[in-house]
Amino acid sequence: MEPVNIGLLGLGTVGGGTVTVLTRNAVEIARRAGRGIRITHAAARSYDAERIEGLGEIARIGEDAFAVVDDPDVDIVVELIGGYSPARELVLRAIANGKHVVTANKALIALHGNEIFAAAQARGVTVAFEAAVAGGIPIIKALREGLAGNHIEWIAGIINGTGNFILTEMRDRGRDFADVLAEAQALGYAEADPTFDVEGIDAAHKLTILGSLAFGIPLQFDKTFTEGIGAIQAQDVAYAGALGYRIKHLGIARRAADGIELRVHPTLIPHRRLIANVDGVMNAVLVKGDAVGPTLYYGAGAGALPTASAVVADVVDVARVLTTDPTNRVPHLAFQPTELVDTPVLAIENVETAYYLRLTALDRPGVMAGIAGILGEEGISIEAIQQKEPAPGETHVPLIMLTHRVRESCMNRALARIEASGAVQGETVRIRMETLAG
Repeated sequence: MEPVNIGLLGLGTVGGGTVTVLTRNAVEIARRAGRGIRITHAAARSYDAERIEGLGEIARIGEDAFAVVDDPDVDIVVELIGGYSPARELVLRAIANGKHVVTANKALIALHGNEIFAAAQARGVTVAFEAAVAGGIPIIKALREGLAGNHIEWIAGIINGTGNFILTEMRDRGRDFADVLAEAQALGYAEADPTFDVEGIDAAHKLTILGSLAFGIPLQFDKTFTEGIGAIQAQDVAYAGALGYRIKHLGIARRAADGIELRVHPTLIPHRRLIANVDGVMNAVLVKGDAVGPTLYYGAGAGALPTASAVVADVVDVARVLTTDPTNRVPHLAFQPTELVDTPVLAIENVETAYYLRLTALDRPGVMAGIAGILGEEGISIEAIQQKEPAPGETHVPLIMLTHRVRESCMNRALARIEASGAVQGETVRIRMETLAG
């Protein structure tokens, strides 16, 4: 059988890793796919030829990405340039040309996936995107195929390694956020502009995809609540630890009674949970299905070879179904296109969760009782409360509270009243809490 010809867009970290994996494991890959897979045409504006193993086996390398997607000999286009444009135009052009597409571009799928999948469905081609979420962890395949018999109840994931590295260092060494961020940049874990990582945008792209796969809803990145970790202080990490919790930057998708929750934010979780012990730059996704119960997927969420592993797995999948009737392929978003539902995505004000609160309260009798009274009037029950000793000469003290689950709108009203009462100094630190119980 004739080999499958790949057109590769991008020879950066993941692109170079993909060349290496396809070259190094060519025999094993051919055994799995039933035919050889070779890169015949690649496009990149620049690349490090000495770093990429197997680069010399690519017949043609140029700078024109559109020449690759228009090449009649290319069967599968692998898009690894990232970003929104020209990635969107290249992918849509490849689809229009009748070519299958493999991409690691989570931003592209999260924002333009609905359009891309509709075009692919109409043209009878496949768009595969395993590497778009959690690098080398096969979470897309797990949700789309392995857990297809389940009613998914919720997903909670550490899906950005940079944020997890920062929070781990803050916990283990008591360091400040800015100090650890600078080290993450020096180590190459964070970009010079770290906004996408530390503000949760990268994780929100990935959570948008996971939510669609889990619940059969269209991709809706604009409705995913996103909160970063820049406001987390070392003292909050320490207080959480003393209370038996760890702070993780989680992406949470949950099926609620009145809609779907899609939210990315710092979260306290009990230290005994497996996912609470995922440290450094590693990723993990916890999925709760009604039949299987809780399942945990752990591994490298980034890097050349781990991500290339997922890219090549997609290429093998596509190679296996090149001649398959398009109506009998695994649907892009796990559910048949005609079966996606318009279940609403809940605004954060309508989400119910527990909270960690740190207030800087006036150190005088009756203040704590007054704060507790306001919380009670808003229907907020306190699970635990600690008052720290004031520093010499200070008139205010840290007050730490853990609450039971309550709707966010109730908490918003309570905190507004507390901050207006004159009993506290500055804004209250609020971190959501989840038990993630199976």
